[in-house]
Formats: sequence, C-alpha cells, structure tokens
Amino acid sequence: MDEMTLKERLLNALEGKKVDKVPVCSVTQTGIVELMDKVGAPWPESHSDPELMAKLAIANYELSGLEAVRIPYCLTVLAEAMGCEVNMGTKNRQPSVIAHPYPKDLEGMEMPENMLDKGRIQAVLDSIKIIREKVGPDVPIIGGMEGPVTLASDLASVKSFMKWSLKKPELLHQVLDFATEATISYANSMVLAGADVISVADPVASPDLLSPDSFKSELQSRLQKFSSNVNSVTVLHICGNVGPILNYMADCGFEGLSVEEKVGSIKKAKEVLGNRARLVGNISSPFTLLPGPIDKIKEESKKALEEGVDVLAPGCGIAPMTPLSHIKAMVEARNEYYA
Repeated sequence: MDEMTLKERLLNALEGKKVDKVPVCSVTQTGIVELMDKVGAPWPESHSDPELMAKLAIANYELSGLEAVRIPYCLTVLAEAMGCEVNMGTKNRQPSVIAHPYPKDLEGMEMPENMLDKGRIQAVLDSIKIIREKVGPDVPIIGGMEGPVTLASDLASVKSFMKWSLKKPELLHQVLDFATEATISYANSMVLAGADVISVADPVASPDLLSPDSFKSELQSRLQKFSSNVNSVTVLHICGNVGPILNYMADCGFEGLSVEEKVGSIKKAKEVLGNRARLVGNISSPFTLLPGPIDKIKEESKKALEEGVDVLAPGCGIAPMTPLSHIKAMVEARNEYYA
C-alpha cells in the first residue's frame, strides 16, 4: 500500500478502513512543560491566546512525531462559556471548574446568547484556523472537549449530579439534555473551523462514578445523540476501567473509543467492540509515559500494536511533566514495529 497522508491514515484507522500502518497520536491532552519552555508557549497563557495555543500544539506534532495536532489542553472551555467559574491552573496544572451556575436546582437555566462568542471558545476556533494554515491540509487536527455528562456535572456540581441520578431523575434528564445540545453546537463549530476529528473526554461517565446500568439507561442515549449530530469523525474517551461499560460505549456511535491501560487486554476489548468502533490507546500516561524508562514505553507500545490497537495513543491525557523523549519513544516503537 502506498504511504498515506497523516490525515488519511488517522481517518481510515478510525473508520475501520485499511491503513499502511497504525497511526500514533494523542486524542487527549498534549501540552508538556518541556515544549512550553522550548517554544515559549506556557500555560496558563496558552489556554487563552490562539497563537500560543497553536504554537504549543504544533510543537508536539513537529518535535515528538505524533501524527496529529490536538487542542485545547483542558476540559473547561465550554463549561466556562456556560457560566462555570474556572481556575486557570499553573504551568504544570490544567484549568479546573471551581464554581457551578446551578448547584441546587436548574431555575433560570438557559443557553447563553451567542454562546460561541463567550469565554475562550473563539480562541480555540481561531487556533484551529491558525494550525490548519501552518500544517497544511494533510495533517489531522483533533478538537478536544468535555463530553455532555461531564459538562452537565460541571453545571450542577458533581455532588448534585450524583444526588439527582438517585433521587431527582427529572433534573438529571434536564441538565443532561441541556448539556448535550451545548456540546453538539460547540463540536460543530470546531468542525467548521477545520477540525477533522472531535475527541470527547467524559470522565464523569466512568464506572468509577456511575453504575453501568446508569450509563445504559441515562447516558448512552445522550452520547448517541451527540455522535449522530456532529459532522465529523468522533472519538469518545472515558477514564478508568471501562470494561463494564465497553459494550454500551460501542453502541454510542463514535468511530473511536479511547481507553486507559485499566481496561486490560486490547485483544479482548476489540472482541467486545467487534466492528462497531475502533480502539484507541492505551499506553499508561502516569505509569509508563511519565516515568519511563524508554525501553518500557517501547515494549508496551509494541505489545499494543501486536494485540491489534487501531490507533496507538496515550491511555489518558499526557502528564505535563512528561519528557519529550518519552513521547518520541512511542512514535519510534511504532516505526520499529513496521521496520
């Protein structure tokens, strides 16, 4: 097979089509301190400045060899635009939601007027356009964002969200539907700006927080609505051991499912998915990529390829203190596997 462009390779892999080799990229957070220093694009400034956001993202693609450019670097952009208060973090700590607009009930909850003009949304959209101009048409751009479940919990607070899941299902359904509409709108704005793949991280949907039954009865239909209304290839990332919900995730309509190392055997996970979705992952961010050594990173990467992973990637967001050489090792391992 002729060598593909990076965009063809990634899109084909996620759509279950033939590829010349398995792509290696990160569908999750890619900002690391070493690159911030190298190119002069530190956090927290890079979360709000489109030029710096683009510069840091392109640096990982150019200097590590990851085969896609992925922005932004947190799961708070849409939450902030919808009224959440956000702590912007530090050079090695991501932004986080610290106050919620609807912590007790949903009275007055309405979609912000001109939502896409609020907060940092325009910075992300402008950054996507800058990236496209700089890397050209053949490099895939991944737009990352919080999923509908996580956004709903940010709007209400995790505490209220969990309480409503047990005692006030009507409030749970209302905030989930509201969040789903907002995430679809934001995702499609990133696609219009030039993103090729939308990667949704939805950590609050994890079995660590909500039961598999709740996932099937309350969350699955919202994720299905998201994937069917977003005009691009989509990837769903849920943290933790998603083994108990992997079968339900496969029916959510996302082309790719990103999983951590906690899911265990890639081979078994792929058997569960069948041809419903492709597997992305699952090199441990905290236990392999961050500490190394390089030999271990290469060994685990080659094992994932051997077991049939469709896109070789970190299992979760790359830790900001991860050395650049450790990310390169994952790319080198893929190249050695095909040598």
